[in-house]
Amino acid sequence: MSRKILVLLSEYGYWGEELVGPLSKFDERGYVVDFATPTGKQPHALPPSMDSDFIDPPLGRSVTTPEVAELTRKVDESDRLANPRSLREWLPERPYTSDDNYLRKLEKYNNDLDQILVDIADYDTMLIVGGSGPIVDMANNERVHELILSFLRAGKPVAAECYGVACLAFARDWESRTSIIRGKHVTGHCKEYDYKDGTGFLGTDFNMGPPPYPLEYILRDATAPDGRYHGNFGKERSVIVDYPFITGRSTPDSFLTGEKIVEVLENGLRRFGW
Repeated sequence: MSRKILVLLSEYGYWGEELVGPLSKFDERGYVVDFATPTGKQPHALPPSMDSDFIDPPLGRSVTTPEVAELTRKVDESDRLANPRSLREWLPERPYTSDDNYLRKLEKYNNDLDQILVDIADYDTMLIVGGSGPIVDMANNERVHELILSFLRAGKPVAAECYGVACLAFARDWESRTSIIRGKHVTGHCKEYDYKDGTGFLGTDFNMGPPPYPLEYILRDATAPDGRYHGNFGKERSVIVDYPFITGRSTPDSFLTGEKIVEVLENGLRRFGW
């Protein structure tokens, strides 16, 4: 039976390998893959992720092979990403407590969330692709958080890469406000990989300089006290499976992330990487 995957992408730029790495593994297995973005706009790869000559400043070397650059370009320019589902149109938005008729609006909001559980019944998992873009439109996006929570309520695993892992740290039950990764083991973009300058986003000419938050510190705090963040700096690969979460550190971990998602779905993998 074919598996079905929902892939979330930022409209402010995804890192090419962090999409095509897992996507190639899904395609090899014949999985059906649907795409979604925050407002339904077509996502595009960050230009450096299609440039095999681009030198990643923290690592002092290229992180994109010519083969991956070409694969990214083909996917990015194809019709495959042309019509992603809009999270804004799909998922409800929690009303302000100051809104008129707040109670009725809150009841409708919760009823609409119940419908999301019906909508995702055919999906086996979701993947949040990384890059700098998720910093802008996904990390603190409540619709993204609610979608994650819906997958978890339905007993389905959730995967994320690089800065996409921030979405897991910030996804929280409205009552407890405790991170869903509390007590879990995860990986994500480590402090040593952060740019000192030049964090950029598609659709803007704004150079943020360094990232606005150190993801490693957020993940360390979110997993405490009984979980742990694993940066694995100095190791070429860092992918962690602590079911129901599959997390990949950064670009070089993308193909392995895809492999582990497949193993979770097909072989019952529940723990890997620590």
